[in-house]
Amino acid sequence: MQTSHFLALRRSIALLSIFAFIILVQGPAQLLGLRSSYRWGHTWHKWCRWAIGMKVQCHGQPAMDVPTLYVANHTSYLDIPAVGSILPATFIAKAEIMDWPLFGILCKLQRTVFIERDRRKIRAQREELFQRLSEGDSLILFAEGTSNSGTFVRPFKSALFSAAEWEADGMPLTIQPVTIGYTELDDMAMGRRLRPIFAWYGDMDMIGHFWQLLGAGQLGIDIIFHPPVKMAEFASRKELAEHCERAVAVGLSSALQGRAERALAVSPGESVAEADLV
Repeated sequence: MQTSHFLALRRSIALLSIFAFIILVQGPAQLLGLRSSYRWGHTWHKWCRWAIGMKVQCHGQPAMDVPTLYVANHTSYLDIPAVGSILPATFIAKAEIMDWPLFGILCKLQRTVFIERDRRKIRAQREELFQRLSEGDSLILFAEGTSNSGTFVRPFKSALFSAAEWEADGMPLTIQPVTIGYTELDDMAMGRRLRPIFAWYGDMDMIGHFWQLLGAGQLGIDIIFHPPVKMAEFASRKELAEHCERAVAVGLSSALQGRAERALAVSPGESVAEADLV
């Protein structure tokens, strides 16, 4: 696919203008102690989604009335504005992102919870997650621990589900599996060959990749909100992680087939093809 450098330039200028506005407005707000200012990120993500040319279609209902742990697959840095424009929630991210130019600053302004792969810090990180939930925040977790091609779902890491054990006044945390599927380009079904334009994984160069996707057309994304569950419904965090993984995998398979709504009627234990036989 050929990149439109004019479109990429136009979109990059729009994004840089948005980033500058975020830093100039939200930075001072946080210095003044306005804790609620991080929730403005929900609006910023909507602006970024518009600037990049992303069309998001939601299926199912997100749990919004109580603090929730949203558990999703991970394909690209585009997952952040895609989901963040729908959910007023806080992201959980790997600590390396703190040092990324510009993106690290933006993540800090949104009070992202950064997780390190250090066993000595597991307890402290768990306490921070519990504190955020106690303050009424919802959290977004990319449970694979890394991004991939967007064609399949990697195993969900149960160690990342420590926040699922949080309770408040005897009420367990709501956990909702979420599927993110990159499905269309300029309103046409996007096959495996074009998906790497938007999926960022492995050793891809980020700057070159970002410029290429900015020069592509309008990107269609399906986000599926599967039925919420509670930790008490499972014998262990591993079983919970496996359930969420199956639900998201079924959702991704359905979305890539152009049948995202069908995933809501399919049990996580069966494939879309099996459900069609019933």
